[in-house]
Amino acid sequence: GRTVMVPKSAVQSRDGRDIVFVVQHGRAERRAVTVIDTQGDDSILSAGVSVGESVVADPPAGLADGTAVRARKL
Repeated sequence: GRTVMVPKSAVQSRDGRDIVFVVQHGRAERRAVTVIDTQGDDSILSAGVSVGESVVADPPAGLADGTAVRARKL
């Protein structure tokens, strides 16, 4: 399988599950993810996000599925 590296700050714990928010068409889309490892400030995911997708690096506490967001290229 493919693994994807994201900033550790992008991974949030909600209801006992690890999630990230992916930017899709200008909106935040909540995704459950599987964290298999961490390296420094990065988390390595085995599921939930595809290579090339944009994640919200440091989502605010109130961010919800479907909230309008602006993507910022790193």
